[in-house]
Amino acid sequence: MELSQKTDLSRHYGNSKLINATVAEVFAYIDDHAHLSSHMNKPSWMMGGGRMNTSVDEGNGQRVGSHIRMNGKVLGIKLFLDEVVTRREPPLLKIWETIGKLRLLIIGHYRMGIELEPQASNSLLHVFIDYDLPLTNAWLGQLFGGFYAKWCVQRMLRDTNDHFAKFR
Repeated sequence: MELSQKTDLSRHYGNSKLINATVAEVFAYIDDHAHLSSHMNKPSWMMGGGRMNTSVDEGNGQRVGSHIRMNGKVLGIKLFLDEVVTRREPPLLKIWETIGKLRLLIIGHYRMGIELEPQASNSLLHVFIDYDLPLTNAWLGQLFGGFYAKWCVQRMLRDTNDHFAKFR
């Protein structure tokens, strides 16, 4: 499998789910970052009641080198990150990672990705995150980083599954 822990980032979480759709359908859905990051764009208890706004460049987050930026507030604290797509091999693989100076509370720089494996007319969706602790307040990352990484990956899997479950 392509999605293994990278040695330059200290922590890893990944999980998989069988989705009732073809790899082409699932990739097209996930390749739209508005779908993939929707759990960050609405208030939730995991976001401390805050939310993030997502914007993409002219590549729409769908080309290698394309940027995806998020900013917002969590617990009244301003957050910001800039992600760049580093690999994209439709309909099977997409990887993106943070670059530059970021402002996050629970995790530091990270790399995320998805990999799809055909399973008859279904798809096995793998989602992973490799991440470091934040540079400031690393204790927050030690306490909550693993929990946050799991929540994020699980939400991407659940949201994708729920989307396709509506049509089957």
